[in-house]
Amino acid sequence: MKISLLAPAGAMHRYSGSFKKPLHYAPLTLTTLAALIPDDLEAEVEIYDETAGVIPKDLNADIIGITAITGTSERAYCWADYYRHRGATVVLGGVHPTLMPKEAAQHADTVMVGFTEQTWPRMLRDFKSGVLKKCYYQNSDFSIAGRPPPRRDLLKRKRYVTLNSVEAIRGCHLPCIFCAYPAAFGRNIYKRPVREVIEEIEMLKGKEVLFPDINLIADHEYARELFREMVPLKKWWFGLTTSDVTKDKELFNLIVQSGCRGLLIGFESITQNTQKFVKKGINNVSNYDELINKLHDAGIAINGCFAFGGDDEDASVFERTTEEVIRLKIDLPRYSILTPFPGTQLYREFEQQGRIIERDWAMYDVEHCVFRPKQMTQEDLEEGIDRAWKETYSIVNIVKRLATFGTPHFATIPANFFGYRTYARKFGRFGRSVMTDNSDIETKEG
Repeated sequence: MKISLLAPAGAMHRYSGSFKKPLHYAPLTLTTLAALIPDDLEAEVEIYDETAGVIPKDLNADIIGITAITGTSERAYCWADYYRHRGATVVLGGVHPTLMPKEAAQHADTVMVGFTEQTWPRMLRDFKSGVLKKCYYQNSDFSIAGRPPPRRDLLKRKRYVTLNSVEAIRGCHLPCIFCAYPAAFGRNIYKRPVREVIEEIEMLKGKEVLFPDINLIADHEYARELFREMVPLKKWWFGLTTSDVTKDKELFNLIVQSGCRGLLIGFESITQNTQKFVKKGINNVSNYDELINKLHDAGIAINGCFAFGGDDEDASVFERTTEEVIRLKIDLPRYSILTPFPGTQLYREFEQQGRIIERDWAMYDVEHCVFRPKQMTQEDLEEGIDRAWKETYSIVNIVKRLATFGTPHFATIPANFFGYRTYARKFGRFGRSVMTDNSDIETKEG
């Protein structure tokens, strides 16, 4: 059996786009699925990640698995239609097919709904036996314990800043109205046994470890155990947490002692009204100075994320945010536009208000406006975020932001100058005609 696993990418984040190597870490979805293929199937497997390289048109595969988020779903459907026309069996899974299984089913032989660690091997055996079902649903007893390590050997090392991505905990309990993750998968928290995580880290080459988990401290007791076990490993690690990361003193001390060198934090906005609008009450804008100072004093760089477009924001928000980001000296600021993903509370509210103005999922990449803002125009919002990116990543402002953070971590400088600065300079090139263009994929009609 020959299996190909594909991760299509939107135009901005494709290998030919503007999201370059200093910002790319090895993905876990496809490498994990590859590791879960039953040995008795004696399968040959290949992985193609479109953020890091080309998806070949001449794949010689019996079954093709394609993962999709909302922003990549239209391209995923194009690839699925193309390969089905060539005679391959196509499986679609991921966040968007889970949110929209009936839509995905129009482009696939089968759809994987929910997390697939348990259903993926079952589906492959059904395929071999000729009894493939139209849909496979996440098990009621789902767990992420006992998994084999991801097949990192299937990735091209030179295309990523690191291959050392490791999952520890999956899920988030916060009530943010814009997040597609709980809309697709629920709010349960799934934890790998700490010993399994540590053993996987011990196998990795190099000093760095990256945790892509959406909230690494979702369970404080688990996080304390994990970081306590990481201390003797003497690794440098990076991960995603919430803005309350310093409130639990014992936990924060362990985060520092275990080798944390960088955290991605969703600050979302510089105004408390917007935090209330998106229901991210965990963020207290008045505490940002204290939080950032504590992290910097501990030698931890900050990848700070801000989303424009809240109902209380007017066109002045862009300049005010960039000024605050520079004043706070956030190491790697990242901007997005509030996006109402299908299945979320935000989508339902905007749909009821008649404010959804874009129906092509390719535009749902969090950098384009797909709804009608309340206090500015769509053009104001898209021009404003473009301006914010360019202003923040001017050479002068990069230097201002990094000037007093001692010796920045080795990844901070290249990520600023060769990662996000490149992204910022090319930002305006990706209008609707570019984002929705999949003419490079031949379809049955084409």
